[in-house]
Amino acid sequence: MPTVKEYNAYGEDLERILQLRTSPIAVKMLEKEEDIPEGAVRPKKYRGYHLAQCQVFAMSRRSGEMIAMLKEDNWCWAPLMGYGLVEDPQDEFVNSHAYFPCFKVGKYIGIVTAPLKTTPYEPDMVLVYSNTAQLRNLIGAVKSHDKALVSSVFDPIDSCVYSVVPVIENNEYRVTIPDPGEYERAMAGEDEMIFSIPKDKLPGLMETLRETDRRGGSYRRQTYIMTPDFPRPPFYTDLFKKWGLDTEE
Repeated sequence: MPTVKEYNAYGEDLERILQLRTSPIAVKMLEKEEDIPEGAVRPKKYRGYHLAQCQVFAMSRRSGEMIAMLKEDNWCWAPLMGYGLVEDPQDEFVNSHAYFPCFKVGKYIGIVTAPLKTTPYEPDMVLVYSNTAQLRNLIGAVKSHDKALVSSVFDPIDSCVYSVVPVIENNEYRVTIPDPGEYERAMAGEDEMIFSIPKDKLPGLMETLRETDRRGGSYRRQTYIMTPDFPRPPFYTDLFKKWGLDTEE
């Protein structure tokens, strides 16, 4: 497994190669209070206020803060249920809206997040907030390394749950749409998507992204072109010959 310093290097390289506007987030679920890293902010205990989990994601990726969220710190119902911090209230509203996956109640006491490039702990997974072009490069790296495609289901709400719970439980990549709360209260951009990376898959993904960057094919080297009869890789020419189509300008 990677060391903490290697995780930090992954965070730096993700930002550099993809030219991300905000830092990838190191996410770790907490099983007991002793697991809270030294220096982590406890919102209610240390600052006297509550936060929604999407706001904490924003504070970690934008301001570089390491924040531990336990049950008493939360100001939104979905992560309380999704992360298994409370019992099912058997509430009519919840029953009609909560279709999301949940951790087993009591398995965890909370969650801690920090920028991947500065995290002092080994994460369970990583969240990357990106635009669609950056997301395309991430998915392309998955396809290249794993010889597989990324599958997701989409819900317009509860992104704090969908981007975390199934990723850890199933060890799978996931694409999530930031929900209205992220947009209204947590500074998520209208052009942003969330890409979730399980820790076990991060080394292979980074190997592919770094190699693609060395070969000059990464996001930061891609530019807009509108040139007719543009230069093409040789396999294009081979295919067009087989189809009897033009291969020269």
